[in-house]
Amino acid sequence: MRMRLAGFLGSWRGRVVACAAVLSLAGVAASHGAESAAPLKLRFGGDQSSTRVVLELNQAAKADLISDGAADGHVVLTFSQLKVGDDLDGQGKGIVKAWSMEKGLGKVKLSFDLQRRGRIKRRFLLPPSDGVTVYRYVMDIEAESGTAAPPQLAPANTRLLRASTAPSNVLPNGPMIFNDPEAQPADLKTSLQKISLTEAAPSTAQGLNLAARKAVAKPVVRAVSTSSARKVIVIDAGHGGHDPGALGGRSQEKSVTLAAAKALKERLERTGRFRVVLTRDSDVYIPLESRVKIARGANADLFISLHADSGGDPKVKGATVYTLSDHGVDRTAKSVFNGGFINVQLPGKDLSVKQILLDLTQRTTRNRSGAFAETLLEHISTETSLLRRSHRDAGYMVLLAPDVPAVLLEMGFITSPDDEAALTDPDRREKMMGAVGDAIEGYFAEPAAAQVASQ
Repeated sequence: MRMRLAGFLGSWRGRVVACAAVLSLAGVAASHGAESAAPLKLRFGGDQSSTRVVLELNQAAKADLISDGAADGHVVLTFSQLKVGDDLDGQGKGIVKAWSMEKGLGKVKLSFDLQRRGRIKRRFLLPPSDGVTVYRYVMDIEAESGTAAPPQLAPANTRLLRASTAPSNVLPNGPMIFNDPEAQPADLKTSLQKISLTEAAPSTAQGLNLAARKAVAKPVVRAVSTSSARKVIVIDAGHGGHDPGALGGRSQEKSVTLAAAKALKERLERTGRFRVVLTRDSDVYIPLESRVKIARGANADLFISLHADSGGDPKVKGATVYTLSDHGVDRTAKSVFNGGFINVQLPGKDLSVKQILLDLTQRTTRNRSGAFAETLLEHISTETSLLRRSHRDAGYMVLLAPDVPAVLLEMGFITSPDDEAALTDPDRREKMMGAVGDAIEGYFAEPAAAQVASQ
């Protein structure tokens, strides 16, 4: 569903709101069940002290507040009766720096990263009335008193939209936020492989472990891998901190993934062939974009994100491996060329040349990710059951690095008693991570895995 730019003026709490943003949430399903609402628009109004967020829906929906933002400036809500076609993200307004909407089995997570410390003060659902034909889920976010608003820097080029702002005719499944109604970004649709890229030093995220901080803090020039060098493996334990992930009968996804990540790290380090970096080594929340920065900053040869699936039917069980989808390719291109969090410097001044270079880079990366995914499934099938369609693709943010082969492994269904028992049992978990380790060793034993495109 595509929406055009719509500015709005309204009175709220005695002051005029003249800087509202209208976001088009594309990719919603064409038809919706009786119990599934569809998001239509996301609007922002207010300023750095108090911001109102309005999510327009085609029917009523309820949300659970997971984090109000007071602890770390990260607001999280989950909707159990909301349906979206793909993961979405975009730039915010006022106190909201950025937002994302991630789908899962049975729920949709709506997150807001705040510019400064604040919290949700109130939230409520307004039904259609007085000529308004949609439902409005309203959230008021207020800054914590005594915290200073960050300086607002003017964009270097106001004609260029940010990573998540491309119009839907360019990136049909992406959201859009319009800061400049006349801005018309170039068509950045690519079919994204791996050349030498230089990454600017990203900022460290609060709560990162020491190894991750070192990986993120320094600029890196990618070098050609050699078969004799120790391979760098970045292991990402999904969720953490205020974000528990999926819930089982007696466990939380964030704990299961952290235990598995530590087991895999120990397994790989015993060989002496790998240098292993964890995105987190304790119960802390790491923003998704920071996990990608850790992998790129560490000059990773492979990134693996560990998760546990969930579903409404406890009989559904089995592992799944995800690699980057075509929509994810588009998200990467937007981030690279429109000022997003993936900060790379491509040689040359001509945009078309840079697009070609990025295309070559990611094509190789996707091929390698796919090759490892198949190897991984082959090895873990000896330790756990697999879903019927066990190799899938998605646009998950943690898979977006254009130059790091990456997979997301759903180790099983935490809502399945059988899978949960395996994921929480130290011996069975160690065997599965042993199989993952075997897959990584086997992957890098292949000559093709050690090669880097020379273009």
